[in-house]
Amino acid sequence: MSRIQANLLLLLAAAIWGGGFVAQSTAMKAIGPFWFIGLRFAVATMVVLPFVWMENRKAPKPLTPRNWLAFLLIGVALFGGAATQQLGLLTTTVTNSSFITGLYVVFVPLIAVIFLRRSPHWVIWPAALMALCGIYLLSGGSFSHLSSGDFLTVVCALFWAAQITLAGSAVNETGRPLGISATQFAVTAVLALAVAAAIEPISIADIRAALGEILYVGIFSSGLAFALQIIGQRYTTAPQAAIFLSSEALFGASLGALLLGETIRPLGYAGCALMFAAMLAVELVPELTRRRSPAV
Repeated sequence: MSRIQANLLLLLAAAIWGGGFVAQSTAMKAIGPFWFIGLRFAVATMVVLPFVWMENRKAPKPLTPRNWLAFLLIGVALFGGAATQQLGLLTTTVTNSSFITGLYVVFVPLIAVIFLRRSPHWVIWPAALMALCGIYLLSGGSFSHLSSGDFLTVVCALFWAAQITLAGSAVNETGRPLGISATQFAVTAVLALAVAAAIEPISIADIRAALGEILYVGIFSSGLAFALQIIGQRYTTAPQAAIFLSSEALFGASLGALLLGETIRPLGYAGCALMFAAMLAVELVPELTRRRSPAV
């Protein structure tokens, strides 16, 4: 595969993820947030399971109880991120959700600094400040104008960052990205369905009304886009992959405007641009400086 073809695959993955924000928002006109989360991740689990079977056949060693515990913790983190994001979409826009969620890119190295005691790259601190300023501008110049959904989405980004950190450690130890994916999807589905059964009403008619969104997010956002990301990243550079994957936020905002008629103030667009710049800086600057460093 050529680099251009690989980058186009990554762009397609980002577009699918951007469309997922719209599907998540519209689905809640028919179904409760926890039922939607549970059903979408149940579908995602079934999509990934056949590939897990093939991965297990090639695995050099079995999983240990410690590995399974790590997989379960990753699933809990994913559930936290999915729940706060979905609840946030009840009171925030797709545009705000897509950009604020993308801040996990900034939060991942901050978590490494706080919990793993890793020395950060210098770009982390200005990027974090840029992200904070971006949220401030997105609010219209006053944090008091942010909705409860916006704050929940900030928490969501923290959960995503925790999930990425835990998953990165687990995949390096076990070499089973698909096994991790299936387990975290299954854990999230079970937790969400348990909460939904306790607090949300449901009917077959509700599920039918939201079936398109459930299948789109379950099959395409979780299954297909994940596969496109894995394939594309094998044939392109890390900086180029970061640029194309970060465009998820741009696709989410564009589709929110096109399909849902969402609009934000000019100051909000400046905030989105600042947050997007922070995301790219965290991904690109360390890689570029590493490439320019003389070999020892």
